[in-house]
Amino acid sequence: MSLAISAAPSAPAADTVSVKPNLIGLSKAELKQAMVDLGEKPFRATQLWHWMYYRGETDFDRMTTLHKDFRKRLADNYEVRRPRTSVDLKSVDGTRKWLLKMDDGNEIETVHIPEEDRGTLCVSSQIGCTLTCSFCHTGTMRLVRNLTSAEIVGQVMLARDGIGEWPSPAEGRMISNIVMMGMGEPLYNFDEVKKALHICMDAEGIALSRRRITLSTSGIVPGIKRAGEEIGTMLAISLHAVTDELRNVLVPINKKYPLKELMDACRTYPGATNARRITFEYTMLKGVNDSPAEARELVRMLAGIPAKVNLIPFNPWPGAPYECSTDEAIAKFADIVNAAGYASPVRTPRGRDIFAACGQLKSASERPRKSRLDGGLAPQPMAGALPQPSVA
Repeated sequence: MSLAISAAPSAPAADTVSVKPNLIGLSKAELKQAMVDLGEKPFRATQLWHWMYYRGETDFDRMTTLHKDFRKRLADNYEVRRPRTSVDLKSVDGTRKWLLKMDDGNEIETVHIPEEDRGTLCVSSQIGCTLTCSFCHTGTMRLVRNLTSAEIVGQVMLARDGIGEWPSPAEGRMISNIVMMGMGEPLYNFDEVKKALHICMDAEGIALSRRRITLSTSGIVPGIKRAGEEIGTMLAISLHAVTDELRNVLVPINKKYPLKELMDACRTYPGATNARRITFEYTMLKGVNDSPAEARELVRMLAGIPAKVNLIPFNPWPGAPYECSTDEAIAKFADIVNAAGYASPVRTPRGRDIFAACGQLKSASERPRKSRLDGGLAPQPMAGALPQPSVA
């Protein structure tokens, strides 16, 4: 059963542009069929694939291994198109954030985080989000719609345009890793995310290893096994609490898929081993989820799961109802988890000055949508005291 959610068509935005069909985002089979429809042999798809995904070319006239008549017919019928850049920001720490405009005028955010040994691109899967996680700025947006595979792959390609990383290098990449941790819940857009990531992993193009791609979910339990079987990337769980009572507030999807179901899904995730550990993301919220008792309960919960824990200092945003845990509290929490044998690095906040850090992404051009697409989930106002930890 597909978990993809089809968005109701939105009224065209005022700045919508009329465009030709985009070849980006088509699977290999779809691209071959498009070539057959043009009266060409299917092998032309392999040539196009190389030009688009290995060389990053967008101009058919520069695809010189294709005969001139074919290039003209391609240009008459198709485009090789990226999202358009509305804003390109660079942090003092080197983090780069693009506000990208889609063909219908809606906008998303994509972030590149350079480090000494890697460069990670944080990619969005939806415009907005349904999950209303109370510590996340994106969660204050409405869901406008799912992104298409073209719009997901297009983020990777535009980032490589900006960094100058064509053709695809064999090693030493500035974009070496992809994390599906941007705007949206990837498992609520399963089919398009799957198609896009298979394009990114294809050895004849962008050629990123499955182990270099991480899909992050807030806990859509039915999609976790399917993701392991059909996509096969690394898995990250947006956890943030060790009791259902608290997680219901922080990550409201927990009401539908409580912790026991979520952890059972992680224990049976296809391909999970000590070499391919599941990452548990845990945002440190002062006085909310950062006690030693909660660290010990986290250790108990992780039993039997090849796991690591990323401790994320809370990144503030305007109107946020939380504060970041103290350095001392984070250190004590990390020590307990590390002592139990689970790596628990504390993530260094990156891009805070341009609101590009974890939990801060939110398009400045949020648009209303016709109907909610999340089966009734709606933002819950913070009211009264948070549940107190019930762990020893």
